[in-house]
Amino acid sequence: MALLGSASLCLTAAPACDADNGGITLPAGFCAEVVADGLGAARHLVVAPNGDVYVALQGDGEMGGVEALRDANGDGKFEVKEHFGSGSLTGIGLRNGYLYVAGFNTVQRYKMTPGQLKPSSAPETIVTGLPGVRQHGDKGLTFDGQGSLYVNVGAPSNACQTKDRQAKSKGQDPCPILEHNGGIWKFDENKLNQKQEDGTRLATGLRQMPAITWHDGAVYVAMNNRDQLDVMWPGMFTAKENAERPSEPLYRAVAGSNFGWPYCFYDYGLKKFVLNPEYGGDGKTVGRCTEFTPPVAAFPAHWAPVDIMFYSGNQFPARYKGGAFIAFHGSWNRAPEEQAGYNVTFQPFANGKPSGDFEVFAKVFQGKTPLLNPEDAVARPDGLAQGPDGSLYITDSQKGKVWRVFFRGK
Repeated sequence: MALLGSASLCLTAAPACDADNGGITLPAGFCAEVVADGLGAARHLVVAPNGDVYVALQGDGEMGGVEALRDANGDGKFEVKEHFGSGSLTGIGLRNGYLYVAGFNTVQRYKMTPGQLKPSSAPETIVTGLPGVRQHGDKGLTFDGQGSLYVNVGAPSNACQTKDRQAKSKGQDPCPILEHNGGIWKFDENKLNQKQEDGTRLATGLRQMPAITWHDGAVYVAMNNRDQLDVMWPGMFTAKENAERPSEPLYRAVAGSNFGWPYCFYDYGLKKFVLNPEYGGDGKTVGRCTEFTPPVAAFPAHWAPVDIMFYSGNQFPARYKGGAFIAFHGSWNRAPEEQAGYNVTFQPFANGKPSGDFEVFAKVFQGKTPLLNPEDAVARPDGLAQGPDGSLYITDSQKGKVWRVFFRGK
């Protein structure tokens, strides 16, 4: 997620919300309308000060790139659509007149012209040669507002096994993947053609974390935790334990942070790190896990966080200000248990720290109960962005919907 700079009045009118809120369930007083649809595999998005919306798309070639949206007639829906760029993208952000986009291996930026929806020139390359394959290759991005850009570099592995995803294969110790993967890297947002070695590793010990944002002097990341406890270690863990134990942690990352992957996982029930079985763990032993920085909050296993946004607007009730919205895409790895996630969750914060339990804010994206196959979900939340008027935008990667959520109650 990006810093949008100073807010201005949104030129897009507040639409009359859909009678069914576009198929999602929201807390009392909130409503929503689908303001765009059929965009493709929509990932992260950003809203410009004038209300234009830019959506990063996942997919090869022209299936990827960016979809630019504008409400030209003031009815609240985005009837003007302009496509530019190509290749599979996730991270996107506006900063000082540039639109930044992150693919598997690069971060690029487009010079934006005030009043124009679509850039008129080719992108500049800010970072090139980042490691990234389809297993955890998606890159999010964020800015600290002081000239630095932060990018997640996921680990192309489940638990750094000698033979990845092979039953009873032990973990490599130390894990060589962590040299170039499994962390957050910091770059100069204005320097062209940087390589990974030109950046600085801010934090390590992370598996996959495209849900990344800058807030209150630190990078916050929500991580996708390890899979297949029962499949990799039959007889030691059950399918139910796999579906419930490895929480999706929310971390606050500062220089030098180490969050323990692949050696440990944060157990949702025990509320502490335990040693991974690849490194001699039995589901109870803590061992070296005391060395690592624990999460500031934890969420149920295999919900699959893919974006995070701290709310700074004034449209929603005061209790939401300063809290974190997290888009949970839903995972495949709860099988044969019922799938879960497929929601946007709110984590309250107060005085810079989580305050109280998380709340599911927007749900029923999955469309059916029980949901056993992720591809049967009606929608999968993916991106979050705050509009200049304080409304909340949510994207869907199944069919490419965009919801706009308002508070209309008391």
